[in-house]
Amino acid sequence: MPAARNSPPPLAIACEEQARQFERAFSLLHEGIGRHAFPGAAAAVTYQGRLVMHHGCGGFTYDPSSPAVQPGAIYDLASLTKVVATTAAAMILFERGLFRVETALAPIVPEFDMPGDTRRRAVTLGMLLAHGSGLPAYARLFERARDPGALLRAAARLPLEADPGSRTAYSDPGFILLGEAIQRLAGESLDSFCRREVFSPLGMGQTCFCPPEAWRNAIPPTEEDRNFRHRVVQGEVQDENAAVLGGVAGHAGLFAPALEVARWAECLLNGGTPLFRRDTVARFTTRQAESSRALGWDTPTPPSQSGKYLSARAYGHLGYAGTSLWIDPERGLSITLLTNRTWPDRSSLLIKQFRPAFHDAVVEALG
Repeated sequence: MPAARNSPPPLAIACEEQARQFERAFSLLHEGIGRHAFPGAAAAVTYQGRLVMHHGCGGFTYDPSSPAVQPGAIYDLASLTKVVATTAAAMILFERGLFRVETALAPIVPEFDMPGDTRRRAVTLGMLLAHGSGLPAYARLFERARDPGALLRAAARLPLEADPGSRTAYSDPGFILLGEAIQRLAGESLDSFCRREVFSPLGMGQTCFCPPEAWRNAIPPTEEDRNFRHRVVQGEVQDENAAVLGGVAGHAGLFAPALEVARWAECLLNGGTPLFRRDTVARFTTRQAESSRALGWDTPTPPSQSGKYLSARAYGHLGYAGTSLWIDPERGLSITLLTNRTWPDRSSLLIKQFRPAFHDAVVEALG
C-alpha cells in the first residue's frame, strides 16, 4: 500500500504586475499571432514558488469571430503527454519497485519479440524513456491499423533502425510501447492510473485524456483534418495513432490548461512533493551519458527551443501541436506555453522562432 501523501505546497499567486513585467514576452506572443505562427496562446510561469504569469491571448482560430483564448483554455498537449502522464506513471511505478529501467520490454509486451531479431530482447524500458531503443521516429500506423489492438501490434512489429543503445533518436512508437508496458505493469489503463495517482493529488482537475464533450467550447481546435477524419479536430486528440488507440496513449492524448501543467512543474521543482522522492526526480531529469535526453525528458542543447538562458540542469519537452514545458531547477523556474500552431493545416513552423524568443524574454523579465 503506497504511503500517505502530503498536500502539495500552495502556489502563491503573484500575477498583478504581469502586464508590465512581461510586456516584451506578451508582445512576442501577439507578434506570433499576427504572423500566423499560432492563432492563440495560453501561458503560465512559476518562479521561486509563485505563479508570476497566467495569460491568454489571441483566438481559437484566425477568424476574427473566433472565441478569445482565456488563460484557462484547455489545449491538446500532444507530446507533453510523454512527460506529464507517461513519465510520471513510470516514476511512481519505479518507486513501488514495479518499473525498472533495466527491465527488457519483450517479457512485458511479448508482441515485441520477433524471431530472427535477437536485438529486440535487448530493448529496455529505460531505452524507451531515453529514446535509445533503435525504433523509428514515427510511423503512420493508423493507415493500416484501425483499432487499438491492431495498432499496438503494428507498433510492436516495427523493425529496429539501429542497435538498441547505440544512438539517441526521438521515437513516438517507442512511447506507444512504453505506455502499453506501463499499463500492464500497473494492471490498469494509463488514464485511470494517472488520474488517481498524478492529477488528483496535484489538483489537476481539468487534465485528462478524452475530455468530455461539455468541455469542447474551452478547447481550441488543432486542425481541419482533410485526410483522415475529414472534419475539424477539436476536443479530441490530433495525433492519428493516438486517436486509433482510443485517445489514450503513451505518446499523446492528454489535454490540460496551462496552470495545471505549471502545477506539475512545481511538483518537480519542490523535489517531487507530494508524488515522488527527491532522488527519483533527480534520476529521471538528469541527462543520460552521451545523450541530450534524460528519462522521458529533453535537455537544452544549443540552439534549443528553450532559449539561451536556461541552465545545464534544465529539462523540458515539446508537443507537435505547439505546446511546451521547460523547467530550470537552478532558477526555480517553469515556463508553460500552449498553442495550436497546427491550425488549420500543420504547415506553419514559425513557432520555432517565437518559442525560444518568448522563453528568453521571460528570463530577462525576471532578472
